[in-house]
Amino acid sequence: MSTTVYLEARDQTLRGQQAVAEVALRRLDSGLWGDSMCQVVTARKQFAPTIVSPGTQLKNDQAWNKALDVALAAERNWALPVGQRKEIVPGASHFAASAIASPSWRNAYQVATIGDHTFYRVQKLRPRTAS
Repeated sequence: MSTTVYLEARDQTLRGQQAVAEVALRRLDSGLWGDSMCQVVTARKQFAPTIVSPGTQLKNDQAWNKALDVALAAERNWALPVGQRKEIVPGASHFAASAIASPSWRNAYQVATIGDHTFYRVQKLRPRTAS
């Protein structure tokens, strides 16, 4: 998830980076994009790690360390009971940079705009139930 935060939001505020991490965690909870964080962030064309060139290097050490801290803090926050979590973009399962073409789901409910990203709730996601 730290690579996703770095690639998607390294030039955004702390709050914007936290929101990106939250979307990834919410997708993991839903199970619709995979059963592990690795599967979620590498789901085809969903996050930057699958869109950028495979040779992309993470060259900004300061931004990388911040992204790593954000990802770890987000995971700790998400491990709390649902009612105790601090949510930045409640219900958001998608986001888009305002500079890109409009994805088909952009008519979904807009949760927030933070920096260059707008966060959306496309559908009501329900966390998986343990079986």
